[in-house]
Amino acid sequence: MSEKVTVLHEVTGLQDLPNRFTEHPAIQMLNTVSAVDGELVDALQSDSDVRQWLAQAGWPVEKGLSSLKPASLLHAARTLREAIRTLIERRKAEKRLELSTLNEFLSESRSHLELIPEKAGLRLVRRWKQRTAEEVLAPLAEAAAEFLTTANFELVRRCENEECVLWFYDQTKSHRRRWCSMATCGNRHKVAAFRRRRQNAE
Repeated sequence: MSEKVTVLHEVTGLQDLPNRFTEHPAIQMLNTVSAVDGELVDALQSDSDVRQWLAQAGWPVEKGLSSLKPASLLHAARTLREAIRTLIERRKAEKRLELSTLNEFLSESRSHLELIPEKAGLRLVRRWKQRTAEEVLAPLAEAAAEFLTTANFELVRRCENEECVLWFYDQTKSHRRRWCSMATCGNRHKVAAFRRRRQNAE
């Protein structure tokens, strides 16, 4: 993202993100940067924030992962996030893609499949090694790569609220979604339109 991210500590934190984990993980990661009162706010402020995000996305970080240097996970997550952001923006605009950063993260991925017994039979899960920050973030890198190659980018959109910076993947039946959330930006638009109609009628 080209704009400088302003840290507003009183509103940062994953709990402040609208629509958290209702989108594809690549989109959800972009949306860890939001706009509050005209300022860009980064919800990822620590390694702990990144761990929480990964756990909520379904990729929990192993306990006792002490080999990571402080803030290395945060730095790697922000680097990967901005690489994903640039790729999605350029893919949306049908511009040439610079894939080196995402490919570097993908090259660090180390995983294997594991069979888990269940009452109804067997379940197959993928386990990732987590010795480095890049390995910890491998599931996100793989999900982003999958999204870039399979998503219909006509349906990848930025919220129509000019003051909003959030993205979404429109999977509604009508494909006419316009807002990151009807409860926030959509409702603000409806209220503003209602006020304009009342003013015009007076």
